[in-house]
Amino acid sequence: MDLSEHQKKYLRGLGHQLKPLVMVGDAGLSESLLAEYESTLKHHELIKVRVRVGDREARDAIIDKLCADSSAVLVQRIGNVALLFRQNLRKKPEKRIRLPAK
Repeated sequence: MDLSEHQKKYLRGLGHQLKPLVMVGDAGLSESLLAEYESTLKHHELIKVRVRVGDREARDAIIDKLCADSSAVLVQRIGNVALLFRQNLRKKPEKRIRLPAK
């Protein structure tokens, strides 16, 4: 899913008040963490992930893997926190995040 800059700006506004729901530590991506990440993303659509690993390359690799494995889109990354979005079409329409037109 490709997002326009207007849509990313809208999602950044929604994500501003969110707290990180998933935290990746030195242990990296375990099976249980990936399962929790998947269920959280399915339920919320827009989540913050805090990645606390050694260096920038490892952090970027973990964020890229999370996005690729779940078909999520990286909306924004500031320091150790990434804002990720994946639209859930199975939810009731009134509970879904409605993106503005491109």
